Amino acid sequence: MKTISACTFMICAIVMFAPSHQNILTVQAGEYNQVLSIGDEAPMWSDLPGTDGEKHSLADLKDKSIVVVVFTCNSCPYAVDYEDRIVSFSKKYATSDSDVALIAINVNKIDEDLLPLMKVKADEKGFTFPYLFDESQKVAKDFGAGNTPEFFVIDRDRKIVYMGAMDDDTDAEKAQVNYVELAVDAAREGKKPETTETIPIGCRIRFVRERKKS
Repeated sequence: MKTISACTFMICAIVMFAPSHQNILTVQAGEYNQVLSIGDEAPMWSDLPGTDGEKHSLADLKDKSIVVVVFTCNSCPYAVDYEDRIVSFSKKYATSDSDVALIAINVNKIDEDLLPLMKVKADEKGFTFPYLFDESQKVAKDFGAGNTPEFFVIDRDRKIVYMGAMDDDTDAEKAQVNYVELAVDAAREGKKPETTETIPIGCRIRFVRERKKS
């Protein structure tokens, strides 16, 4: 009876805490990510419109050894608080002649997060990296992303080497450890970062609820 009760509890826990876009009995992949594990191949994306008026694909980044993907948006206070840190990271690591690319992706579909206001945001903050919009929301689901902001570091073999928060405190003045920078530094040397996964803290991504088929 104890074994049955324990199993029942585990199933209930999975049902209660699984994101709405996952099957309720999906087995946890990473420590905090229900879709990807460290070492998995990075999901592909293609032809996503950017605030620069161009279409962007992961395949376009063949000349970049490291790709950092951040799921973010305009409307989330946490995402807004991280904008300056993301811009600083871009200037330090992801310049045009660098081997590192930074890609920001937004999948929210409320008015404040649609492409026209994304363009305004990119201009106001001086984004020098692609800020992409995925109306289908598929890319976030493929990455198992659930929050804004949420970061993924992809190595030269296009494998996931880090996923989670950018640093160890949402308050920029208190943050001491930048997990994304450490992961990029390790990946550049062909090494595995000491910390490979952390809990992403931020607003929940606004996934559109899918109607159940009758």
